[in-house]
Amino acid sequence: MTPSPEHARLAAELRALRERTGLSLSGLAAKTAYSRSSWERYLNGRTLPPRQAVRELCQLAGEPEGRVLALWEITESGWSGRAKEAPRAATARPSETTSKPQTSLKPQTAPKPETAPRPSVPSPTPVSAHVASPADRLSTRQSSSPSSRRTVTLMAVLAAVCALAVGGVTVVLLVVTRDHGDARRSATQPSSAASSSTHPNCRGAACEGLSPMVTRCGAQPETLARRRMSTGAWMEVRYNRWCGASWARTWGARVGDRIEMSADGAGSPVRRAKIKDDVDTDSFVYTPMTATLPGTVVRACFLPAANDRKECFDSRVTQ
Repeated sequence: MTPSPEHARLAAELRALRERTGLSLSGLAAKTAYSRSSWERYLNGRTLPPRQAVRELCQLAGEPEGRVLALWEITESGWSGRAKEAPRAATARPSETTSKPQTSLKPQTAPKPETAPRPSVPSPTPVSAHVASPADRLSTRQSSSPSSRRTVTLMAVLAAVCALAVGGVTVVLLVVTRDHGDARRSATQPSSAASSSTHPNCRGAACEGLSPMVTRCGAQPETLARRRMSTGAWMEVRYNRWCGASWARTWGARVGDRIEMSADGAGSPVRRAKIKDDVDTDSFVYTPMTATLPGTVVRACFLPAANDRKECFDSRVTQ
């Protein structure tokens, strides 16, 4: 089944958050209450994730949950089909009422005895207007009254259902339009982008020693260098131009391996990280950030736990 546009957008947002956490599917399963296969279905858009799963992923990525949960609410409304069930139930009711056999309450009158015509007296001219007897009027009211009440009830139900459907569609359109308008305003107003929930929240010296994931500097960074170590592990030096900071990360490492990075210049601190457990071996492990300017040389080193051989390489921050 092809996901709706809202569901596809939600899945894309979740994949971006997962990339920001630096966790693999197994890492997400280890840090949340949901399995690896469940996360695979959620991120690929094959299954709508539970609300709690979205909240936990936002917490791991350091993302305020309000915007993503609003998108989840819109997607969940369309996924569950609540808006379609009310008209379907309403259309089922008139079919039930029309299928019931109509029984007449008009009493049966005994046939009048035949009388022989009087030849000597001419028959009076019949009156064209028919005057119903009191018994006929009563039976007519009794037979037509339930049908009229059912018709009025049906019309009231249909009117209520239509009002609910129009109100639900209006609410959804207002939420989507407001979200789209917010996105357009944030794209056309650079001054307000700095205060948006997705913008990095540190810059330059303020990023020193902080996590690139928590500060959102890890969103769409530049890769300055990438190397494969002798143990098979990979290591990268990354840089975010807006934050003005660099850091190193590794993956495919073993428990006990360590990484470190530093920028050239006197007094530059050395930032370190260590692979502590099996969850780290299946995830990205990051060093804290250090402030760097264009042209700065950054040195990254890998220290395997199996031996004392230190592998280092240099990279330069782009202009």
